[in-house]
Amino acid sequence: MPDGAHTPTEIIHVDDRTVSCDGGDGPLGHPRVFLRIADQQVLCPYCSCLYVLNAGAGSSSGH
Repeated sequence: MPDGAHTPTEIIHVDDRTVSCDGGDGPLGHPRVFLRIADQQVLCPYCSCLYVLNAGAGSSSGH
């Protein structure tokens, strides 16, 4: 991660390049956002959950 980036609060391994995050905890979470994994990982700007693409996953172009 680049210098000054947030430390992940949780690391979640996924098989899709598009993930949704609402911070969990129902009403104590945050607005649902859809994040696109362009390379290997993406960090949620609200809760700092780090979504990591599993090896060999997400290789299809999809929509």
